[in-house]
Amino acid sequence: MEPIGDITEPEALDPVSLGFMCGLEIHQQLDTAKLHSRMPSKLYEYKSEDIPAEWPRSTRRLRASRGEGGETDVAARFEQRRNRTFEYVQPPNAGLIELDESPPRNHEPEAVDVVLTMAALMDAKPIPNLQTMRKTVVDGSNTSGFQRTTMVATDGKIETNSAQVGIDVISLEEDSARKLDTKKSDLGETIIYNLDRLGVPLVEVATAPDVRSPEHAKETALALGRLLRDTRRVRRGLGSIRQDLNVSIACGDRVEIKGCQDLDWIPRIIRLEMARQLHFYRLANELRSEAELPLLPPDRGLDSKPVENRVKLATSNRIPLDIHELSGLFSDCESEMVSSSIETGSSVLGIALPGFSGRLGKKTPIENGSQLPRLGRELAGAAKLAGVPGIFHSDELPSYGIGSAEVDAVRSEMALSEGDAFVLCVAPRWQGELALEAVVYRARMAFHRIPQEVRNVVIRKGKPEDGTTTALRPLPGGARMYPETDIPVLEISPDRWSSICENLPLTVNERKERLNVLELSSNQVEALLNGEIDDLLFHGINGPLELPPKAWASALLESGTDKPNALAASVHLRERGLLTREGAETLLAESVEAPAEELVSWMSSESESRGFLPADTSSIEEAVDAVIRERSDFIEERGMGAVGPLMGMVMQKLGGSADGKAVSKILRERIDEKIG
Repeated sequence: MEPIGDITEPEALDPVSLGFMCGLEIHQQLDTAKLHSRMPSKLYEYKSEDIPAEWPRSTRRLRASRGEGGETDVAARFEQRRNRTFEYVQPPNAGLIELDESPPRNHEPEAVDVVLTMAALMDAKPIPNLQTMRKTVVDGSNTSGFQRTTMVATDGKIETNSAQVGIDVISLEEDSARKLDTKKSDLGETIIYNLDRLGVPLVEVATAPDVRSPEHAKETALALGRLLRDTRRVRRGLGSIRQDLNVSIACGDRVEIKGCQDLDWIPRIIRLEMARQLHFYRLANELRSEAELPLLPPDRGLDSKPVENRVKLATSNRIPLDIHELSGLFSDCESEMVSSSIETGSSVLGIALPGFSGRLGKKTPIENGSQLPRLGRELAGAAKLAGVPGIFHSDELPSYGIGSAEVDAVRSEMALSEGDAFVLCVAPRWQGELALEAVVYRARMAFHRIPQEVRNVVIRKGKPEDGTTTALRPLPGGARMYPETDIPVLEISPDRWSSICENLPLTVNERKERLNVLELSSNQVEALLNGEIDDLLFHGINGPLELPPKAWASALLESGTDKPNALAASVHLRERGLLTREGAETLLAESVEAPAEELVSWMSSESESRGFLPADTSSIEEAVDAVIRERSDFIEERGMGAVGPLMGMVMQKLGGSADGKAVSKILRERIDEKIG
């Protein structure tokens, strides 16, 4: 049965009828030392131009090599032809291990325990012997050309409101280096990476394809994020957690979407991917029908390999890789970009796409602002992987300063018929040829089901542009991973696992129940949980100083947790009437963190010697009455609006030795009596 749905209305597509399948991969940074070097997991927030001059730099180039089977990986070969150089900036927390000039150390024990705790919270089964693997990485984000990853547990589950979701794999792996900048030249690109993040421990949680709908995907991501935070051992902030989506429909194929930072965008991103897969299934059959080739079945499970091989051969003959030099046709072109590029030595190269006229598409937004899927955008994405800024194709020309004269000249030069399309690329010749080779390869794939690939959400100014995605690389296979020989197998003993299971952290619901008995406001409860300081709250309440819950909670939320013992000492003295609010602020700023009992003794002494002892009620009343007598006309004029200005006068008379709340209360009562 042919799939039903209008791609111009992604929100109306039915996941069930389209055979929707989805799973999530969550990557969360852990708050421990680096995984295999023990260096601090500190991130230095410098832009490329602000990097300190004394930080060392080194450059590398990656070269494709044959694997054990004698073949060279297509992604690695393509990467080498891109002529990219990688420059690595070495911050203080990156040493020889990060530079791949020294063997890695064994697993950071604390990071292993954190991931085992997460596994226990998901009711997963630990692997008794942990074998570290190398995972090939070709984008330069790892100096070694691979990422170390260790499978820790399998076969877990989490509960969501909609349904239970299985957890296939829980792994512990290294984070990659952070890209700072890209510098382009006619000879290629130089990618600048900061090594501060390289080696920071990540937990990777891969769910089973149990997600039932785009909305359920968001719900699952939220549930996983909460569970990981329950350990209180994960990093917080922008970029510390990343969600990847594995999405397919029956007439499409599995695609991994990276860059889903904002959970609210997940349903929209998935629905746009469903529309994209549906569009390209229909386009493939339209192209096959015109070429008199067998049609794709509506379910990929019914594909025939012999048929697909036949179609592959036919499309290779139908769309040859025949690159034309067309620079001479653009000598009078009005496009400043084209003319200036030719002047600096670039070439205008073109390829023909027989039978593709009208099928590449034009930019067409739908109601929510997203773009409709179109082949021209996929071809541009393939070309950009070679480092070019983009392409021109015949469905959108004349435009961009390229006029009808140039379009007609190109068609004549390449002897195109009315039904044929063409693609132009303006770039240094080596780069343009590589880009157009990628375009031809992607155009041939339009006759097939969508390729299994990794895609990135299109980002503008740090946020998703419209929820659409662009191709990044082919989906890796099992050959991408092989054993790491520098790190010994790590045994997880039954005693270690039992200890983990017997000391699980509280869940967020258990923490809420614990806070609710303290009679705090709902805002305070939420703030304490979000700040992950409820344990510190209970330590103060149940500790030797026995701090009152409301006052201690307010102090933590107002003053922070940089000096918890000093803050506790100041609250203890204030609540006993032995220290003014102003005195507490002064002494807290001057204090050095030490045991709470020592700080209580020091603050008490300073309070007496520096006049921070609160005035008694009678003294406050006398000062208030004196100020009211002096400024009676002002009070008659301003009423209760006089409270603020008169507060300062009262405090001055008391020499700062009164509690502001007590002064405000008495002053308001007196003014209310006077004007009442």
